[in-house]
Amino acid sequence: MNRRNFLRSSIAAGVGAALPASQVFAAMRSMTTAYSDIVGVSGSGDEVVMSQDAVQNLSDSLRGNLLLPGNDGYEKARLLLNKSFDKHPALVVQPSGAVDVQRAVTFARENDLLVAVKCGGHSHSGKSSCDKGMQIDLSTLRHVRIDANSRSAFVAGGSLLGEMDRESMAHGLVTTTGTVSHTGVGGLTLGGGFGRVGRRFGLALDNVNAVDIVTADGQLRHASAEENPDLYWGVRGGGGNFGVVTAFEFALHPMQREVIGGEILFPIAMAREFLSFYGEFCQTAPDDLYCDAMMMSPEGSPEGMCGVHVCYSGSAGKVDDILAPIRNLGKPIVDTVAAHDYIELQRSGDNLDPRVGGEYFKGGFVNEISESLAEKMADGFDLDPGRATMGYFQHSGGAIGRVAAEDTAFPHRRCIANMFVAITWPENADPARHIDYIRSYWKTLETSTDGYYTNDTGDEPQPVINANYQVNFDRLLAVKNQYDPDNLFRLNANIKPSA
Repeated sequence: MNRRNFLRSSIAAGVGAALPASQVFAAMRSMTTAYSDIVGVSGSGDEVVMSQDAVQNLSDSLRGNLLLPGNDGYEKARLLLNKSFDKHPALVVQPSGAVDVQRAVTFARENDLLVAVKCGGHSHSGKSSCDKGMQIDLSTLRHVRIDANSRSAFVAGGSLLGEMDRESMAHGLVTTTGTVSHTGVGGLTLGGGFGRVGRRFGLALDNVNAVDIVTADGQLRHASAEENPDLYWGVRGGGGNFGVVTAFEFALHPMQREVIGGEILFPIAMAREFLSFYGEFCQTAPDDLYCDAMMMSPEGSPEGMCGVHVCYSGSAGKVDDILAPIRNLGKPIVDTVAAHDYIELQRSGDNLDPRVGGEYFKGGFVNEISESLAEKMADGFDLDPGRATMGYFQHSGGAIGRVAAEDTAFPHRRCIANMFVAITWPENADPARHIDYIRSYWKTLETSTDGYYTNDTGDEPQPVINANYQVNFDRLLAVKNQYDPDNLFRLNANIKPSA
């Protein structure tokens, strides 16, 4: 054992004697030893060599963990929910607080290192991990505190949606938090944040009162309507372009715990009729009804279904009349609509999320569902038992559409739904034919779209990314130029700085 390792072992022993048993392991985990220089990659793809001493100094400076390939925890940290992605960062930082994030960002900037930020690991495009760069894994930065008097939630940047739902609902309060409880708060919120109560209370980002964010210069900034208002505007729809959010403050709203939810499903043969009906129904629904339309064909089955998933958070006595037009379409083959605990309904899709296998996905916003679009959606749907196929309209409108496009960086306020088509396939299957099908199918639908949800994107060409920010692009570019002029944070729907 050399002198450095002997001293580090002695320090670990001393820490163990001084700390409560529950903290000993956490303290020892942070003491990663770098045994050599590490070769990484810059944001532009050039080779970067990080000296052994520099990596060791980073490790020593952290209260949280630095993980290198071969360390315990590295394999779990680097993986994303979508098994199609298998990336290997040169190093992983698991921060315990904002200071650790500052040190990680400063190290990455000083070493010109590619940076990925992971919260829940749901990235459709795999951008919350990277090859040979730094992954900042926020899974160790989770905490939710509710102030019921001010109706506010104070949420650490790596928290999951289910944690926020659980803590807020205990006080009879809620805000929009997606539809899968193990989604990361940061990724969902910064890009938009649709969910089961979004039509009633707005997008997740519409409920953000303030954030704490580490920008590319390593500074921790507070952003709100009063402080750094340009940054506050930009993070609400600009995604991860401006830094790593370490804390959110959300506005909460009173809501009863019991809601009405479930599915009403019909044979796939009714798909064209059903989608034509839905195109009108979704636009006249009350704000407290969230009603997604779907077509689905499970893997291994030549059959399919179409119908709705609903969450109704209004007066229970009105729900039968509101849903009657759906049930009047014909005899459902599935009708599970019933009273549910809101938290349980929020968890109901956790094991159905398609990203747990190999998946390919295309999506875009629609401002209307015309007869022509309904026909194309229904007629192009393929019942291939070798994969699971889904077509979906996620319900928008309501309070979401009553915010001006320029009020936040998220401009897509006219949309009535987010339309997408997706497939999953067995883990060891060749994905080529499945991907070719979705691309071909999507070409028949894409002309009906008006932009797309940045949380769902892959590697779109830069002009397409810029155009998708619509009226807000020039202002977003100015914010990017100010806070990230060297484009350290580029693994996102990237706004390339012009500074």
